[in-house]
Amino acid sequence: MKLKNLKVYNKALIVVDMVNGFVKEGVLHDKSITKIIPRQIELIKEYNKEKELVIFIQDTHTKESMEHKRFPDYHCLKGSGEEEVVDELKPFTNLDDTICIPKNSTNFMEAQSFRKMIDNATNIKEFDIVGCCTDICVCNGSIGLANYLDEHNRDSIIRVHKDAVATFAEDDRQNYVDAAYLLMEQQGIQLVKKI
Repeated sequence: MKLKNLKVYNKALIVVDMVNGFVKEGVLHDKSITKIIPRQIELIKEYNKEKELVIFIQDTHTKESMEHKRFPDYHCLKGSGEEEVVDELKPFTNLDDTICIPKNSTNFMEAQSFRKMIDNATNIKEFDIVGCCTDICVCNGSIGLANYLDEHNRDSIIRVHKDAVATFAEDDRQNYVDAAYLLMEQQGIQLVKKI
């Protein structure tokens, strides 16, 4: 991670899996996910203006990744380009106050570099979460983060922006999305959207 002093941040925007393999190409992509990019850009620009932390999570696997036993289609393989942040958001990955973290599971809390970063960024009290997939990586990561913060007695707010999250084949999988929202809400995660 390029950032040295994580204690200067009070807020973190977590951009989950806005990578080519879910948005532009590959077996699990859905181009309709691009509809949430403008709202994500708004939030990223707000965070950059406030000099608060922006974290890009990148689904990144090898052919040996255990996740492929449950999700049998190879996706976001390291070196394929599918694990890269989409072009619309890529310019923001090189700005100050921004880090990129690869993950090898459906829960960004399980990425050791993310956990290390959270352990060092002890002044963060607000987390805003956007990205895909709403019912898998966004849900698992948000609930995992809430549980982790509880375990460490960190009083924080977690918000998932409903106008900045999406999932693949969303119309056919709306029941999963609705269930994810219920589970997140049950865990005290705030579901918000721009009016």
